[in-house]
Amino acid sequence: MRIAVVFGGASSERDVSIASAAQVFTALRGRGHDVLAVDTAKGALGPDEVEAFTGSTVAYDPPGLDDVPATELTARLTAEGGPLREVDVVFLALHGGSGEDGTLQAMLDSAGVTYTGSGVLGSAVAMDKDVSKRLFRCAGVPTPDWTMAPVGVAEVADRIGFPAIVKPNTQGSTIGLTVVKAPEQLAGAVAAAAVYDREVMVERFVPGREFVVGVLDGRPLAVGEIVPQLGEIFDYQSKYQVGGAVETFPADLPGDVTAELQRLAVDAHKALKLSHYSRVDFRMDADGGLWCLEANTLPGMTATSLMPQSAAAAGVGFPELCERLCLIALDERTGRAQTP
Repeated sequence: MRIAVVFGGASSERDVSIASAAQVFTALRGRGHDVLAVDTAKGALGPDEVEAFTGSTVAYDPPGLDDVPATELTARLTAEGGPLREVDVVFLALHGGSGEDGTLQAMLDSAGVTYTGSGVLGSAVAMDKDVSKRLFRCAGVPTPDWTMAPVGVAEVADRIGFPAIVKPNTQGSTIGLTVVKAPEQLAGAVAAAAVYDREVMVERFVPGREFVVGVLDGRPLAVGEIVPQLGEIFDYQSKYQVGGAVETFPADLPGDVTAELQRLAVDAHKALKLSHYSRVDFRMDADGGLWCLEANTLPGMTATSLMPQSAAAAGVGFPELCERLCLIALDERTGRAQTP
């Protein structure tokens, strides 16, 4: 196959996207495919740029808003004669921003370009945490109580309680997220989140264990448990720095709990009309209650990221996973049924 790995973008998750794309690019080349690396902010990479790109890692802190490109070249890339028109399939290794919220997906659909991951609708609703949680509840998937800013301290205390999670509504990688432990911290946390999004969510904090479940082509993969080592939550540093968290796949859980997490992950995936793959995040409270936090339509795709670990524990290695996602996209496009 001729494959374009598309990455970079103009979101605060740009560094994570570059790291994901570097490993996907290498894995697909290792499977014998003709692979092109395309940064939506810079265009197709030349041979010298590819060498530097494949060694990319994630810095300790996310890039500041002034450090990410102000514009993208998506229209040029998808135009007639553009590099994305000359491949069999586009592997989307973007995280956040217009690469994950349905904007790029709409442009690719209009251009007739086949791509990995969910379509316009699923991408858009999954990116919007408020909408996602409404759909989870309609589907019977438990999710922590929440409200949207502006909101006063009294209302948060009454409806949510403290501690509470304050986060941008459409941001990933816990960027702009704060655990608010006292009422006087609320205003500052809302202001910090508002730097990244005009909509801010205030959500009930669920203390307890944290789990993730990958979903591949409508089927659940292994359940993993995440234990942060740098703080009480699985924040940006815990996610992307060596030693930031202990990640166990498969998680040490009774069989019935594993099965319930897998069922809820698939239900969440379907509720948001997702396709191809996703990673669904959960917390378990002290009483064993399971709470769905969100579904990620383009989860991290380094070999040690959570989705690939979930797949590996289910018997699907990283290069095979990358290749299978391309084949799923092509089969969907041509209407062929997937082989179990």
